[in-house]
Order: sequence, then structure tokens, then C-alpha cells
Amino acid sequence: MPRKKLRRFAELETFPNVIQEPLEIVPHWHYRYFGNRNPITLETACGKGEYTIGLARRYPQRNFIGIDRKGGRIWRGAKIALEENLKNAMFIRADAGKIADLFAERAVSEIWITFPDPYPNNAKASKRLTSPNFLNLYRRIIKPNGVIHLKTDDNNLFGYTLETLRAEKCIVYMITLDLYGDEGGDDILNLKTTYERKHLMAGRKIKYLRFGFGPYRRQFPKMPAAIEN
Repeated sequence: MPRKKLRRFAELETFPNVIQEPLEIVPHWHYRYFGNRNPITLETACGKGEYTIGLARRYPQRNFIGIDRKGGRIWRGAKIALEENLKNAMFIRADAGKIADLFAERAVSEIWITFPDPYPNNAKASKRLTSPNFLNLYRRIIKPNGVIHLKTDDNNLFGYTLETLRAEKCIVYMITLDLYGDEGGDDILNLKTTYERKHLMAGRKIKYLRFGFGPYRRQFPKMPAAIEN
């Protein structure tokens, strides 16, 4: 293992804003780790935590938690949070599939899924972060009026997600096939990850979904029939 990675792993052990081996469900993350009653936003498979950090900067009255299984990734976000003294941002080193083991029911107000692995092989569809397996996990930990955001450049994942949300009777609040080509986008959607910048430079369109759970709406928001890059 490269020395740089070893050094970062060693630093993670000393970071007060990183938990690497949670052993139990924490009913009140906002009390225990943030010392306040502010709502919690979770970024799943957060990578370097770019959305976690960007949102924490913009919304000091909310708490943000990034979760990723790779310590080398979350080291960057955790380091920035410490350097900038962002008391409302923390990170958990764990697999995204463990979130129901980490958060109590209705503990989270908002979830971000930013450029997840699309797992193009259908044999691994259950690993997609918008599969029925993961939707059931989100349904357990999110508040009744909570929202989930998906940003992706992958057409297949986007189409799969739409069909899954229909089948699971989810509420879809917003759909766009070209986030930066459409006018009037929400400012928070303009936060860009490293992957996102690369996709944009390559000329790919960014797709976005905002959805949640509750009484089923028969009609999805109107959208074009074709999904194009």
C-alpha cells in the first residue's frame, strides 16, 4: 500500500469528525455528535464528500453526514471540514448498505445520491443505490416529508431509477434530463463534484431527480420520452 494512503488512514484515526466502526444505531446523531437539534442531511457513497462539504458551508443551521466505505476518499472531505472548522459536517466510514444499522427510524431529513456507481451489469442491479433494496433502507431512516436527490450522467441508471420509483409507488417532485441546460435550477444543484465536472467537460448531460415516499401520485412530472446524453 502506498505511503500516502497509509498516512491518510493513520490520520483518519485521529480525526474527531470521522467514525470508522460504529457499533450500534445512534438514535440522535444531531445530539450526540453535533450538540444541537438541527435536521440531518445524509450523502450516501459520498466519495471525497464534496456535496457534504458544499452544503455544510451554505447551511450552517443543518447537520451533514457523508458515508463511504473507502477511507482514502472521505479523508479529503474530513480534512477540509477540520481546516474550515465546519462543525456541522462529519463522515462515517461504512458501506452505504449499512445505513439502517447506523440511523434510527426517521432520523434523517434529506438524502443525496451524487453520481453513484451505475452497475451496468443487470446481475448487480441490487447494488444500485436506487434499487428497491436501497429504497427500503431510505424509507426506514428518512422522515415522512423527507426528500431524496439523485444526480447522474448515466442514462441507464436514470431510466432504471424512474421505473423503480414507479413500481415502488414513490412521489417524484422533480425530473430534469439536462440540469444545467434547463433554466431556473435550484442553487444547491449547482454544486459540482469532481466526477460531475469531468462529465460536463466531456459534453455529457446531467440528469436529476427529487423524490420521496408517501401517498402514490398516479402521474409523474412531465418529461421527454427520450433520454439522451
